[in-house]
Amino acid sequence: MKFRFLAAAALISFSVSAQSFYDQGTIQKIEITFSQSNWDALLDAERSGADGYLMAQSVAINGTVFDSVGVKYKGNSTYNSNYTKNPWHIELDTYKSQDYQGYKDIKLSNVAKDPSFIREVLSYEIARKYMVAPLSNYANVFVNGSLIGLYSSSEAITKTFVNSHLYSKSGTFVKCNPPAGAGPGTSDYPGLEYLGQDSLDYYDAYELKSDAGWQELINLMDTLENSTASIEEILDIDAALWMLAYDNALVNLDSYIGGFKQNYYLYRMEHGRFVPIVWDMNESFGQFAMSGSGNLNSTTAKSQMSHMLHSTDAAWPLISELLSDPMYERMYLAHMKTLVTENFSSGTAMSVAQTLHNTIDTAVSNDPNKLTTYTNFQSNLTTDVSSGGGGGGGPGGGGTSPGIQALITGRSNYLLGLSDFTATQPSISNVGASNAVPSLGNTVFITATVSDEDDVYLAVRDSVDGYFERSPMFDDGAHGDGAANDGVYGASVTMTTALKHYYIYAENSTIGAFSPARAAHEYHVLAVGVVPGDLVINEFMASNDGTLADASGAYSDWIEIYNSSNATVDLGEYTLTDNLTNPNKYEFPTEQLAPGDFKLIWASGDTTVGADHADFKLSKEGEEVGLFKVNGNDYDTTDFIIYTAQTTDVSFGRQTDASSIWVFFTTSTPDASNGTLSLEEDNLVLPALYPNPFSSSFTVENPYGEAMNITVYNTQGQLISSERIEPLSSKVMEDLHASSLRVLHFEVNGIYGTLRMIKR
Repeated sequence: MKFRFLAAAALISFSVSAQSFYDQGTIQKIEITFSQSNWDALLDAERSGADGYLMAQSVAINGTVFDSVGVKYKGNSTYNSNYTKNPWHIELDTYKSQDYQGYKDIKLSNVAKDPSFIREVLSYEIARKYMVAPLSNYANVFVNGSLIGLYSSSEAITKTFVNSHLYSKSGTFVKCNPPAGAGPGTSDYPGLEYLGQDSLDYYDAYELKSDAGWQELINLMDTLENSTASIEEILDIDAALWMLAYDNALVNLDSYIGGFKQNYYLYRMEHGRFVPIVWDMNESFGQFAMSGSGNLNSTTAKSQMSHMLHSTDAAWPLISELLSDPMYERMYLAHMKTLVTENFSSGTAMSVAQTLHNTIDTAVSNDPNKLTTYTNFQSNLTTDVSSGGGGGGGPGGGGTSPGIQALITGRSNYLLGLSDFTATQPSISNVGASNAVPSLGNTVFITATVSDEDDVYLAVRDSVDGYFERSPMFDDGAHGDGAANDGVYGASVTMTTALKHYYIYAENSTIGAFSPARAAHEYHVLAVGVVPGDLVINEFMASNDGTLADASGAYSDWIEIYNSSNATVDLGEYTLTDNLTNPNKYEFPTEQLAPGDFKLIWASGDTTVGADHADFKLSKEGEEVGLFKVNGNDYDTTDFIIYTAQTTDVSFGRQTDASSIWVFFTTSTPDASNGTLSLEEDNLVLPALYPNPFSSSFTVENPYGEAMNITVYNTQGQLISSERIEPLSSKVMEDLHASSLRVLHFEVNGIYGTLRMIKR
């Protein structure tokens, strides 16, 4: 399921479209049809030559047929011309513009080197809790009517992927794998070692996926080795430390931390920082043996692999340079403890593994070309098995595949018994804001109760595509923290933008702690509170190519304003903007808008066309729209929305006029009522909260395939409850004390909303 940040307003619900292609509970069906009977030989020839695509006559995905599709074999050590079951790359839009549920590239792995069949899917399931990582599940693949076998299917890391997850696609984009493949016979590994300013020295170790960017990559390596003090200006430290802790905890040695230092991507966001993205998980959970400091040839050796592997080895600068900084080391330890306790010692990872195993059991049994035996598949969930010819603890096959449960149990017992993790960890609680629903421009104090700490920090950013800046918090009685030295820390935040994301970090001499524990992938949210007044932003279109023309015949962006009151409103008292810090970019002319009427404003950027044209355009990639009322020399926020990427000729509007639910309209309704839209018609999925008003308790239902985080504040901005609601489940909220009004903040994998609950 794919989520997007929609808006931050006073009364917001969620609108998402289900993305079932990566549903882990369903095995997908992919049918490839070639006109050539010798398609396998042709694909092998392309693989050994130009590595281009062979045109498939058609590809059917769960019954949806696409004609003229680019198909090729992929993989390095998992590809073999003697295999019937090779890994695939299906590119739906090689020859014509087409996609399946928004996906154009389909990457299918043949599950070589993994008798359990679950390493890749389980690993990505864990990764997505802490960092940007692909969706992953399974597909049965047929060619010309014959079943080839069961594959793991993982979301391709492409420009579409980074645009969706990192809100940009034009930055430097690097695949950190040797283009010719890694192996013991070469030393050209993408280990981020600085080799000088000549980009030629890096061509054999990295593959540039963007049109340019070698210099930016070289600058990262130069900074990492020679200017580490400024590393936060060029690298997302939070994401980098999560990746290192993740690879180590999962004994994922076919990665940056292992002998070949590979299988990750780097993407440079618009703020100039590189974000690492993990990739290729089929040899996770101890399947790969080469640590770079000798081979780990037993499950015991892998379970007891050092949590500080390569921390003093200059050949792994991302590890050695970062972990030489005491704060980064303590952050790293906090992340690893979170990973191990949430997934291993809790039993969560094995529960997911068992569910995956049950889902694919019959399909594995029926796989005619599996590179293991069904017996090994059944056993490897819990115990060690021989990898066989299609497996291996390293290149070339052979070796032993650790049992998933055996490795998880051993790893958890070993790590949690180390002094770094038995040491007392800082505790962070009672996180809150002095005003849970501030106005734009207000200064708010963020506070938290912290114990067993030496230092406490607040990290804040303005948006999902921004970066967190860290500053100290104080227990001095002067930062909204109550009395000095009472264990409550505070720091101020000024609402210069409509939204602030934040997390709290505390550390002592041994280890750190975060709130929330999965920071910065998860975070607390503070948003400007808006109760829509007489006027609301009712609908808008940020990319109008042929839907509606203005008086001059141009297809400009447009914004629809609706009078939801019972009285006539003077539009001359209002302004409109695409920048919430600059509220008067467009001043409405004096005009009376009757109850229930609409006003359409063209965001054309050209005021000479007419009075109903604003001096700004809307961004298709996402920005802000704000409606303000003039109050003397001030501007009071009436309504606003913060939106992400839009589709051409598809509008975004309230489900019904002035409602709190925003949906996409393939048939837009400019200057007219949005009408009634049924849930079935727009695939609308909403979380349920009931009853409202409530007496002593209310229920929150999470309909998503992702966990939902909920934080409840009273009107004084104090946090009174924080809960995690697992996918497709519900939770009863009760014993909520203090004032009658509750402010609920919801977060679901990047979308955010605020609602009010009234207690009778």
